[in-house]
Amino acid sequence: MFKLKNWSIFSGALLVLVVLGWNGQAIAKENFEVWLVDQSNSPGVSYGGKIYIYDGSDLMGKNLSSVKPTSVIDLAGKTAQICSSNTGANPVRPHMLLFNSSNSHAIVSFVASGHVVIYNAKKREPIACIRTSKGAGGVQQAHAAFPSPDNSYILVANQNGKLLERIDTDYQTNTYTLNPNATIDLANCTTPNGVACESAGVRPDNAPICPILDLSSRLGFVTLRGGGMFVVDPKSSPMKILAEYDMKTVHGNGCGGVEARSNMYMNSGGGTASNLSEFDVYKFPLFGYSPLNPPNAPAPKVIFSDDTTPDRDSHGMVVTKNQRFVWVGDRAANKIEVISVNSNTRINTIDLVGAYSNDPTPDLMDIAPSGNLVFSLCEALIL
Repeated sequence: MFKLKNWSIFSGALLVLVVLGWNGQAIAKENFEVWLVDQSNSPGVSYGGKIYIYDGSDLMGKNLSSVKPTSVIDLAGKTAQICSSNTGANPVRPHMLLFNSSNSHAIVSFVASGHVVIYNAKKREPIACIRTSKGAGGVQQAHAAFPSPDNSYILVANQNGKLLERIDTDYQTNTYTLNPNATIDLANCTTPNGVACESAGVRPDNAPICPILDLSSRLGFVTLRGGGMFVVDPKSSPMKILAEYDMKTVHGNGCGGVEARSNMYMNSGGGTASNLSEFDVYKFPLFGYSPLNPPNAPAPKVIFSDDTTPDRDSHGMVVTKNQRFVWVGDRAANKIEVISVNSNTRINTIDLVGAYSNDPTPDLMDIAPSGNLVFSLCEALIL
């Protein structure tokens, strides 16, 4: 049975979250933090934003309305200073926040300005600011920046620039380098099958949305705004396309992906002018990828699809403890669809609308180390 507890402290803000546990392997029940990004500009300026940090032990109870952050990082301060010094531009509109696998460093992508900022998580200090390259139409964006599980790189979706870029990382020496030799120009490249990467009726809009990485760090699943997908080798220079999928096989605008029991679960979403409503969940294998394969191989399995009901928008995903279930948030319908990993079927729908909120909008989600709480945009859900 699922019970919803109101998390009113986060209502009315555009927030992205992640759960942080300090020591990686064995994390005590309350020994974690929740970091939330407010995408608004800092007061009085046209850049910045804020990161709110909450102690996990404060979020494990039932009454969360009075919980206060233990730290607040104003991104118009030291973050803007280091970005302005390194790139000549201020960071605008923080969008996604993720951590490296050891939880020692936080990575924030700024979607409007194209900055990627790396933080010392324990000190709450920015230590590097890198700006993406100018791509299609001279645009620089960083919609999402995913650190590899082996801590050797960060894969960056330069969205409207239509570039897939890589930052080589060494967290021990705090060395971070945008590697231009690794870049894939998704607007102008050609696939191993001799097909234009971007073309009408195949992949009409190759703005990369989210580059999801498998746990081996050797496969990158890159979703595209207009539909289709690429699986790439993120470690090669230049990065290589290992598999290509067209818009009929993988629909557009997905930004959810989790690995569970040796498969990758990916989604497609709506929310774009050309495709307002979309909800699909696919299962991809973690083997069989080769540039010698024909298009759409290895084939994904469609786990759940609802592309006819109005106002659906699949977005964030999380895998529950012991990898038994995958939860998929719907930002438009305000629901969470629950997928059984054993049966690969949808087994439940959690309707978030009711006495708690009229528009809870589950965006990105993450799970507490103890496994009994999923943190979403506006709610804490008890499994």
